[in-house]
Amino acid sequence: MTPEQYVQEKAAASGSSFYYAFLFLPAPRRAAITAFYAFCREVDDVVDDMVDAGVAATKLAWWRNEVQQSFKGSPTHPVMKALMPHAATYTIEAQHLLAVIDGCQMDLEQTRYLDYPGLQRYCHLVAGVVGEVAARIFGQTDPRTTEYAHRLGLAFQLTNIIRDVGEDAMLGRIYLPVSELQQFDVKAHEILKRQYSDRFTALMRFQAERAHRLYDEAFALLPDADRRAQKPGLMMASIYRTLLREIEHENFQVLHQRIRLTPLRKFWLAWKVQALGRM
Repeated sequence: MTPEQYVQEKAAASGSSFYYAFLFLPAPRRAAITAFYAFCREVDDVVDDMVDAGVAATKLAWWRNEVQQSFKGSPTHPVMKALMPHAATYTIEAQHLLAVIDGCQMDLEQTRYLDYPGLQRYCHLVAGVVGEVAARIFGQTDPRTTEYAHRLGLAFQLTNIIRDVGEDAMLGRIYLPVSELQQFDVKAHEILKRQYSDRFTALMRFQAERAHRLYDEAFALLPDADRRAQKPGLMMASIYRTLLREIEHENFQVLHQRIRLTPLRKFWLAWKVQALGRM
């Protein structure tokens, strides 16, 4: 299996909404974003598949070294072999990949966030930086697009957090800020035990409203000059925001299930943005 085949299989197997946006890209950009996404999946899987925190920390340390060696010209992992030919073309830097690893490291060391600013820092590392690199690969020409990408990445990550409250609780993690749990009088043990309440619903509605504001802010920040090039990001935004609305429609029943969109619906939403320019 070639490195290119490896990253293609990694991206396709994830079932992620991101994959549907990649389908509409020209081949060189599609190859670059697929390799970068596969890197993010590899690093994220270290934490998601964790049995022993010490082993996971060792694996992340290995990835840090692999990134550094790859940018010195000696990649060994298929993902880095697939990604490095595109790094100079799309201005992908070692610091971007190391930031993603830093975010995953936070998952090993932290299962609660005291307040929203603390959560924002985590989201920036695991999603904002990812959005920044993706925007470069998609064809960014205006420096202001970076702020759009950061804001949109934050909106995506908050949508993920809302969707995954129940799954994360099974792993002992609660990403909803402690200060906001207190604000809505929701106890951590209620989430860990999957107990619904009107208080929980109000808390989740508060989270969803914040995410919607971030989507709107991101769209307002996107310069007109880059709007066409950034269509893949807008496709992802259409998919993610539709998912958020679906969760709202289901009254935030996220503690016992993961609410999803079907692959066909994701493809349709992506196609609408590509062909019709509608979200």
